[in-house]
Amino acid sequence: IMSTFVVQQPRPVMVAQNSDEWGSGICDCCEDVPQCCFAFWCCPCFACITTRDYGECLCLPLLEIFGGLIPPITMSMRVSMRQRYGIRGTMCRDCVYSTFCTSCSWCQMSREMKKRNYQVVLVGAKTT
Repeated sequence: IMSTFVVQQPRPVMVAQNSDEWGSGICDCCEDVPQCCFAFWCCPCFACITTRDYGECLCLPLLEIFGGLIPPITMSMRVSMRQRYGIRGTMCRDCVYSTFCTSCSWCQMSREMKKRNYQVVLVGAKTT
């Protein structure tokens, strides 16, 4: 009796994030604790890095010191990200999150970029 075994390597799987909702909630900081700590303890640095990764000027968030009650850059980034990724929401909600939950808002935007910009890299793949 001859047995034949077929062995297959696991294939890369990419989950597309095409939802019209945020991939995580505003208070889902436990999804990435180191990132959350960085944003909490040094929000200006974290905001600058997130803005750069989004494709905007690194120092853009530093202009918020010239803003008034509502942080204009944080709110603009939320609105821009919602438009880029087709996320439902309102400017009123963006305004509230930007004003009262600034660090959490930047964390949420960073997590969203990571989820939506997922890339698959194959290392050592061979064709047979």
